[in-house]
Amino acid sequence: MSVIIEKVLASPGLTGFYFDDQLAIKAGARSNGFAYEGDPMTPGFSAVRQRGESLSIILLLSDGSIAYGDCAAVQYSGAGGRDPLFLARDFVPVVEQCLAERLEGREIACFRELAGELDTMAGPDGHRLHTALRYGLTQALLHAVALSGKKLMCEVLSEEYHTELSLDPIPIFAQTGDDRYINADKAIIKRADVLPHGLINNVEAKLGARGELLLEYVRWLSGRIRQLAGDAYQPVLHIDVYGTLGLAFDNDLDAIAEYLGKLELAAGPFRLRIEGPVDMGSKEGQIDALSRLRLLETVKGIRTEIVADEWCNTLEDVRDFTDARAGHMIQVKTPDLGGVDNIVEAILYAKSHGVGAYQGGTCNETDRSAQVCVHVALATGPDQMLAKPGMGVDEGMMVVENEMRRALRVLRFKRGSEQ
Repeated sequence: MSVIIEKVLASPGLTGFYFDDQLAIKAGARSNGFAYEGDPMTPGFSAVRQRGESLSIILLLSDGSIAYGDCAAVQYSGAGGRDPLFLARDFVPVVEQCLAERLEGREIACFRELAGELDTMAGPDGHRLHTALRYGLTQALLHAVALSGKKLMCEVLSEEYHTELSLDPIPIFAQTGDDRYINADKAIIKRADVLPHGLINNVEAKLGARGELLLEYVRWLSGRIRQLAGDAYQPVLHIDVYGTLGLAFDNDLDAIAEYLGKLELAAGPFRLRIEGPVDMGSKEGQIDALSRLRLLETVKGIRTEIVADEWCNTLEDVRDFTDARAGHMIQVKTPDLGGVDNIVEAILYAKSHGVGAYQGGTCNETDRSAQVCVHVALATGPDQMLAKPGMGVDEGMMVVENEMRRALRVLRFKRGSEQ
């Protein structure tokens, strides 16, 4: 018997972090406790830091089961070419009226086909739906298809996209937020595969005028790993600098490459990745700069890996950055891609073209979106995936690690019972 969507509901909620006005922070907004002082600079913000909001999309199915997914947007909404701030109350009518009209009475059978149709639909304003809406909607659809077929979500994706399911854990990347010393300790003690992110989003306070503060931190981090965990533990160091190297070195790519070489030495013996070394203000400029920076590193024999993030928001962007070799690794920033179908396609494209695939996202997601992302990772096999939500290490690692371990246990049991 076919399964039908009988009702579509929306439930506003909270995310695991906050919305931050990146433009104001880069311009020097100063912290005041956990808040920031000053006026916001990005349209839609009422403060430099404000609470993160989510919107659960709930599908009541004809067999009595309930599927759901969470709409969420990145911490730095409205920056780097991304969709504007996502305030849940604004989108409840879109879900319960516009989407309900489109979905109620529809049969749940094939995720890929239905997600592709809805990912391109227009909202009441005539524009494509906000990325956060498409993100939560396709999570709910994937869950519905899995429930109707009595399968794991990763099994649905593997079957529909013809991929090989991973029976081994995907490396997990823990992010420390601003508490980059204590939270690095947490990540080390919990043996995160990749750490610490670091949130280096201000030149004066975090990077240093010529990068001296970050250099000092990387030296400390390398020593701290060996002090707490010994030589057997060999994580990858991955630090997001939010374009601040470009600000500190006036976008002089040769000088930035030399600095990346210094960071590599400081990180030893650990492998190092630097995310977002520059922000050139446009997609074309970003692709050109990261491509040239990667080439400069090759010429100079520098092995620090460059990770693309800003201006790489859509499936088309991922393809363009990948084709141009604009970085050693591409972050597939899950909420920015909109539909789960786009996330799958983006990871598979990067992998098939020999570029590293980092299934990322944001601290400003929910437990539900993180759980769904685990299934995407098991079906597509990215090089690493982000522990989320939150910036406290413990919560994000718990949500992602536990969902992954549960799914792997079921998959291994099924594989064993089939043999």
